[in-house]
Amino acid sequence: MGTPTSQDMRATYRGAMARFTTGVTIVTTRTMDGPAGMTASAVASVSLDPLLLLVCVGNTLATRDAISGSGVFAVSVLSRGQDRHALQFASRCDDKFAGIGFRIENDLPVVEGAVAHFACNVKEEIAGGDHTIFIGEVVSCGYSVDANPLVHFGGKFGSLCDPHSHAQLGFDWQLAASM
Repeated sequence: MGTPTSQDMRATYRGAMARFTTGVTIVTTRTMDGPAGMTASAVASVSLDPLLLLVCVGNTLATRDAISGSGVFAVSVLSRGQDRHALQFASRCDDKFAGIGFRIENDLPVVEGAVAHFACNVKEEIAGGDHTIFIGEVVSCGYSVDANPLVHFGGKFGSLCDPHSHAQLGFDWQLAASM
């Protein structure tokens, strides 16, 4: 058995990372030409004091230059059922914002119905291979207590199972089957 090539290792790495369940977000910013945005799963909390989070943005994406130029970005954590939003913002379509409800938070577009949102000022840009890591200082945020998040695993979208409703559904199915 030979040593794996770097191409083999990249494919294995991608497959292994696809087994890491993540939330799905839309990262937005503003430019002189209007809003810009993209889908991202590489988002993480960095610090509570000060409030910092990070997003990783591909260096070839227009959103990378837009965030760097504006010095601000927002992160909307998507809810179950917002997979169409994620796909639209992951595409290279001309108007990613078409047909998607947004509101303005700290002068930044935030997805309506998102589980949570964060508005940030860029504190630091770090080169990270073919990505740029933006560390943002959170200037405002909010969340919905009852929302169910959209998650990504194995290249597919899904959601968390609410144990109470899942148990009720199982009971209802058992009851229907016995009649």
